[in-house]
Amino acid sequence: MNIIVVGCGRVGAELAYRLFQKGHKVTVIDQTAAAFTNLPNDFVGLTIEGEATNQNVLHRAGIESANGLAAVTKSDPLNAVVSHIARTVYGINNVVVRNYDPKLRDLLEIFNLQLVGSSSWGAQRLEELIAHVELRAVFSAGNGEVEIYEFSLPSAWDGRRLGELLPTTNCTPVSITRAGSAILPTLDTELKSNDIILVGATFDGIEAVRKQLQVKAEA
Repeated sequence: MNIIVVGCGRVGAELAYRLFQKGHKVTVIDQTAAAFTNLPNDFVGLTIEGEATNQNVLHRAGIESANGLAAVTKSDPLNAVVSHIARTVYGINNVVVRNYDPKLRDLLEIFNLQLVGSSSWGAQRLEELIAHVELRAVFSAGNGEVEIYEFSLPSAWDGRRLGELLPTTNCTPVSITRAGSAILPTLDTELKSNDIILVGATFDGIEAVRKQLQVKAEA
């Protein structure tokens, strides 16, 4: 794929290098030439100094033939404008934008952009890891609005039904691993001690599961 990365800070440089390592053709745009020093020495791609909203700069970056664009600068307004131009003017559907300031997320959502809020997502993951070690998030979608959680079933739930554990909304079963073999469970599946359970849930959904596990353990 031919991919343009706008912004060569730590996130942009890491993204560009990862894409390059996967064999993609990568072009990096930044308004400051010194930013390109963030790229590893073995990075082989095109670097262009200039304003990403400038038509000539975008033309030099090959936007007419690009398969995707990631706007990952520290400026949310700039990310929004560049991404909007890429989609509406150049017809690039594969556009991802970084949300740098959580307070400006609404600005990006107005444009209906696929966004990643590293601050919000990172804070949520840190909170989960430090405060809720019994329920581990193993996959995150979007900005963490929905995640896949893994946990080992406490012995107090042995013999109960999965539907008794999970809330009726904001949570859905994914799999149960028992004695090394995984199954696709239903809400009627009987649980066994030490089952490894995967569920997809929102934050509210997994909080409901956590409370259920705690209530049963204290009963």
